[in-house]
Amino acid sequence: MRKQVYISADYSKTDGDKDVVDELNKWGNDDYHRVDFVDMSQVASGSVSKEPDCRICDLKAEFNSQINASSAVIFVVGNMTRYRTAGQSCGRVGKTTQWEAYCTPYKQNTNGTKLCKYVSTVPTTGNNVGSINNYSYLRHEFEQAVRQKKNVIILYNSTRYENEWLPSYMSDYKNVARPFWITNYWGQRVGDYSYIKEALGF
Repeated sequence: MRKQVYISADYSKTDGDKDVVDELNKWGNDDYHRVDFVDMSQVASGSVSKEPDCRICDLKAEFNSQINASSAVIFVVGNMTRYRTAGQSCGRVGKTTQWEAYCTPYKQNTNGTKLCKYVSTVPTTGNNVGSINNYSYLRHEFEQAVRQKKNVIILYNSTRYENEWLPSYMSDYKNVARPFWITNYWGQRVGDYSYIKEALGF
């Protein structure tokens, strides 16, 4: 039986951690590893984001759905992760009415801000993290995984333990964070599949 595993990572093209995600997806695409990886870039480029008026809160709600459907959540931590702020600019936080709040629709920065699309808000259900918050996307995913008591796996994009890379909101997980990369017999840098397999319960 294949498992669905959600991946959260920094996708910056210049200094992000897509190399780890690519390696994980490579494993997931063969018949041996028995894992269906769902990463945040797939969610962020999927049906929700294709809506012409997709907002930060819409993406966060979809992240919640995908995390809830996953048996484990992998967080890839690189040297820039703790500095990422994308997703923090929800204008509805702390506002009681729609008319007070503005935000920028997803990937439409050049068009400026628009009035909040939701007339009213209701408390979140099912122990989910509410989608109207001032968390970054990365922190929102982490808080959702913890609240849903998912199997949280933290991987450094490194061959070493890089505890100083951890964002403050992950500090309680310092003792379980591991390097993703190892050096094999031939001196090549390869992903530590043995650890991932163990962490996922295979």
